[in-house]
Amino acid sequence: MRIGHGYDVHRFEKGRKLILCGEEIPTEDNEGLLGHSDADVAIHALMDAMLGALALGDIGKHFPDTDKEFEGISSMELLDRVNKLIKTKDYVLSNCDITIIAQKPKISPYIDKMRENIATLLNVHLDCVSVKATTEEGLGIGDKGIGAHCVCILNLK
Repeated sequence: MRIGHGYDVHRFEKGRKLILCGEEIPTEDNEGLLGHSDADVAIHALMDAMLGALALGDIGKHFPDTDKEFEGISSMELLDRVNKLIKTKDYVLSNCDITIIAQKPKISPYIDKMRENIATLLNVHLDCVSVKATTEEGLGIGDKGIGAHCVCILNLK
C-alpha cells in the first residue's frame, strides 16, 4: 500500500469555464479557473496524490505548462495518463478522498456526478471515490479562486 497527498490552487479568471472533477459547473459571473490546461484543480490534486504515492514527482514534471501539447487539455485526459502510468508500476487506485475549497459557487449539487466521473475513468467502484467541499468560512481563498486537497491509497494490482 502506498499513500499520496496532493494540493492545488487556481485563481478565478473571467471568460473561462469552471471544471471540477470533469464536470462543468455554471457560475453567475462567468468565471472559471486560470490554468494552462482546463485548470480542474480537484483533478490536479488527485493526480499529484497518485504520483506522490509512488514518488513519481508532480503534474508539473509530467505535464509542464511550457508544453503546448497540454494547453487547454482536459485534466480528465491527464488523469487517464497518470492512471496508465501507475498501472505500469503495478499499482491501482484503492481509494481517494478529495476536498474542494471554494467560497463560490455551491459545489454540493454536482458532487455525485463528480464522483461518477472519476470512478468511471479510473475503473473503480463509486464508493472508492470521495469528493466533498468546504468554504473555509471566508477565511481562506475566498472569492479569489478554488483549492483542493486529496489523499489517496494505491495498492499493488
